[in-house]
Amino acid sequence: MIVRFLDPVKNFPGVRYNTNKVERNKGELMKVSNFGALQGFAELRPQDYINYLQMLSAQNRKVKQPQLHVVLSGKGKLYDKFQLTQAAELWMKEMGYGEQPYFITLHRDTGNDHVHIVSTRIDRQGEKIDSAFEWVRGQKALNKVLGYDHAFTYKFSTQAQFYLLLEQGGFLGRDLLDHSKLEKHIGRYQKDQQRADELRDLFLSRKAESGFLELLATKFYVELVFHASAGKQPYGYTVLDHHTKQVFKGGEILPLKHLLDVPIFPVMPVPGDAHDSGIQQDRIEVLDTGNYIGPVWIADDIDDEGVLGRNRQRKRKARTNTR
Repeated sequence: MIVRFLDPVKNFPGVRYNTNKVERNKGELMKVSNFGALQGFAELRPQDYINYLQMLSAQNRKVKQPQLHVVLSGKGKLYDKFQLTQAAELWMKEMGYGEQPYFITLHRDTGNDHVHIVSTRIDRQGEKIDSAFEWVRGQKALNKVLGYDHAFTYKFSTQAQFYLLLEQGGFLGRDLLDHSKLEKHIGRYQKDQQRADELRDLFLSRKAESGFLELLATKFYVELVFHASAGKQPYGYTVLDHHTKQVFKGGEILPLKHLLDVPIFPVMPVPGDAHDSGIQQDRIEVLDTGNYIGPVWIADDIDDEGVLGRNRQRKRKARTNTR
């Protein structure tokens, strides 16, 4: 996802630009925030938004071009409209605009779904919100919101593990732009054999206990993510060691057959369809409570293609899972 600042101007033309998109069914108003009593009206005219933004901006006559107009654009259709809106809300808070009046409009008139944000650079005390180096700070703030900064604090050996960290952490990120940074990070990976041995001993000694997976998560800060097809036993798993901040392929710790020789969890079916085309429906995470948690989204890379067989009909040859 990228952020793009449109040039600051006066009179807030960004309002009519976006409301016109909505009127022509080329846009959708997703959120209106901090417009005070205006939000109590059933219908608002574009001029109502403009008047409010101008009134607030008039507290600082030194700033001649107070409009903030920003675009957050994802890759293709990776993000649905709610995820784009959430990213925009979080980004506004991160940049110091969280308490400002603003609205968010979804646009789908290009190959990449995106949202526009319109606000003012003048706060309620009449001060101009910091705009120094905002192009740089804006992308850094977006990377933080998407969870990329969080994921890079972990050690991992594949791109799939990077995106799994994001998904399991509840972050939105799915389209990291700086692949060179990711490749360098992966290239520095060295397996922590001592920690792997500690985890192996832990699994062997506690796996037969009731609530094993919950015990790992709550007491040892270790999360197991099982990869399974609907109605079948898992074919693999990944270990997220939040205590030491590193990711292991399950086989590096303990072969799956030795972990599943005791009943850890029942196999649960996957619901009919996923809410987003980027989610692989045959990847599920199940806790030993028997509750369905949801599909685990893994970024497309050779690891996942090998497991899911996306290219097998084309290439007619099997691949192995390298996660």
